Amino acid sequence: MQKPDTKTTDQNSKTEFQNRVYLYTLKSLKFLGSINIIEAKASNSKKDFARYFDIAFKSANETKYWLHLLKDLDKVDKTKIQEIINETRELSNILALSLLTMRKRKNI
Repeated sequence: MQKPDTKTTDQNSKTEFQNRVYLYTLKSLKFLGSINIIEAKASNSKKDFARYFDIAFKSANETKYWLHLLKDLDKVDKTKIQEIINETRELSNILALSLLTMRKRKNI
């Protein structure tokens, strides 16, 4: 019986992990912008509007997590990923301030 090549197995595991990180990063970006913020604009009440903003805020935080993992992987432009992290942080701050304003005005 032939012994498995551990180098190949390790490389396959690493590639699989990288692919999962890419996939989860894309999913969290999708939920951040395209779904929750657009849904907030189409909401029927202020409470729904705030709920979608809250979900988008949580998605922004999740996206930052995945982007930091992605930045640590091989074969990525670390400078570009850092720019995206910075933009995501800015968006997260905007969403957080919007939520605080809504809560202060008791719109939710």
